[in-house]
Amino acid sequence: MTIRVANAPVNFGIYQPDSAPFTAPELLAALADAGYAGVDSGPIGYLDTGDTLRARLAETSLHLAGGWVDLRFTDEDGWSEDLAGLDAALDVFTAAEVDDPRFAPRPTLSLPADPERFARPGLALGGIEDWHGFARRLQATADRCRDRGLEAVYHHHLGTLVESEAEVDRVLDSTDVSLCLDTGHLYLAGGEPLAALRRWAPRVKQVHIKDGSRALTERSRDAGLDFDRLVAAGGFSVLGEGDLAPAETVAVLREIGYTGWVVVEQDAPATGRAPAALLADQRTNREVLRKAGL
Repeated sequence: MTIRVANAPVNFGIYQPDSAPFTAPELLAALADAGYAGVDSGPIGYLDTGDTLRARLAETSLHLAGGWVDLRFTDEDGWSEDLAGLDAALDVFTAAEVDDPRFAPRPTLSLPADPERFARPGLALGGIEDWHGFARRLQATADRCRDRGLEAVYHHHLGTLVESEAEVDRVLDSTDVSLCLDTGHLYLAGGEPLAALRRWAPRVKQVHIKDGSRALTERSRDAGLDFDRLVAAGGFSVLGEGDLAPAETVAVLREIGYTGWVVVEQDAPATGRAPAALLADQRTNREVLRKAGL
């Protein structure tokens, strides 16, 4: 098996370690029962750390797929301060058991939200003024992860200063950092995920599979909804219910010989949705991918 499927706490609106609709053991057991092989860390500390994390993963036969770490790559002082958080995350990732190095946890790097873009997601307003400094700090961060034995991936994201295909191209051209291709974020930023998968294949070391609707995104922007409110409005749908066809994505992953984690992400709001409904969506997402060949 060259592809494994993971889930993520973001699908349950879990953005803080102490604010979640499920305890960590409950969530891990539910994801294992739904047929997932791995899990993203979510906010560092939610799944716990060290021996407790290893025990919880072992009890459910799940593996750690990686986890999100944003750093202020556009600001030297902010980036320097944020490295402590990166190191804490790397401590968690390196402590996890790895049964196959192809599926080691991926530190998933990104920028924090940009206020202008967060308010109008997908339009790639403005941009990074000091690209050289951004690229230098991003490269240094990826090298710091490699020094710990982990290959980081950069995650383009709606509402940040790297949204569009052109901006991802520039990241790849100016660093040797690997890529986490997120189908939903790229699509809602005007990109074409299948073509991008083929074009960026040598650099893609993790995939976040999402679905979404451009029409809904445009209506949301016209109504003045920011990224959080777009998510709350259902900006990322159950796989197969938006514009993207999961089976086509899986077919391209096979075509390019992709090896690694495919992480299901259907970003959920922090409040306002019933836990049972959130879990039902993730069971459906797993079945959709199973039917697509994963």
